[in-house]
Amino acid sequence: MISTKLRRRSAILAGAVAALAIVTNWGTQAAQSQNNTIAIDGSSTVFPITEAVAEEFQASKRGAVRVTVGISGTGGGFKKFCNGELDISNASRPIKESEQQACAAKGIEYVELPVAYDALTVVVNPRNTWAASMTTAELKAMWEGAAEGKITKWSQIRPGWPDVKFTLFGPGADSGTFDYFNEVILGKDTKSRTDYTPSEDDNVLVQGVSRDQNALGYFGFAYYDLNKSRVKAVAIDSGKGAVMPTVGAVNDGTYTPLSRPIYIYVKKSALDRPEVREFSEFYLKNATRLVREVDYVPLPDADYRAATQRLSQREVGRKPLRAGL
Repeated sequence: MISTKLRRRSAILAGAVAALAIVTNWGTQAAQSQNNTIAIDGSSTVFPITEAVAEEFQASKRGAVRVTVGISGTGGGFKKFCNGELDISNASRPIKESEQQACAAKGIEYVELPVAYDALTVVVNPRNTWAASMTTAELKAMWEGAAEGKITKWSQIRPGWPDVKFTLFGPGADSGTFDYFNEVILGKDTKSRTDYTPSEDDNVLVQGVSRDQNALGYFGFAYYDLNKSRVKAVAIDSGKGAVMPTVGAVNDGTYTPLSRPIYIYVKKSALDRPEVREFSEFYLKNATRLVREVDYVPLPDADYRAATQRLSQREVGRKPLRAGL
């Protein structure tokens, strides 16, 4: 078992660099022959938490259970989940109505469990000396579809900024982070520009921004925190002053609108298998500690208790525990 925060974060970063089908290799031949495997895929943002839970759960089972965790993005994960390929789907946004319909068409019922808060983080290259903060309006001007081919220089975003072209890095269209950013920054009916470098792997985005002085990108807070020496966070001003992404700012509600809950979706029929039921219970029981270890923000204890009750009663469907969840 990985006991220190540094070792945990190093292991998670190394794992996230791997290909889309990432396997936590703790299972034994006995586990594989019994097929005691829990298949998980989806959001790269939720990946570090689920991977940390998987490590400790498998260790507690002494090789009797194997957990695989992929990072095909929230949308990609839901496609597999609603096709019956997964036991659990990681999601950095709630399931969409179209995805609910896809699951229903295949007879897939699910239990929705919020597991943490994330602070979506806008980053620039450390050599960027001008964009210490940005307004949500400036972010929209930079990222909206109408800007494609027209808004290409920093000086067009704010007078006084360099008259040089910027380059953009962000999640792909299958990412829940992409969906959330578009909704709260661009607006539900506004499309994103497409002339940027997309990737479902946040480490690719970190690498791109770290190599280009004029680059800007966005991804989850944990990946920023792991790479503070390579990229620099931008304070966000939604009208009440610029606020940096921090655990404290998420907890007190001042980091808006880029803080959000993140989820796992557990297939109801999979809960008939002891290993899936026990893993889901283990996830919620240990969430507060493990969420902190990988630099996300835990939910209030009351929300974890409510989620545990939902799990035990197998309440299915999209049912927010409370406003905002």
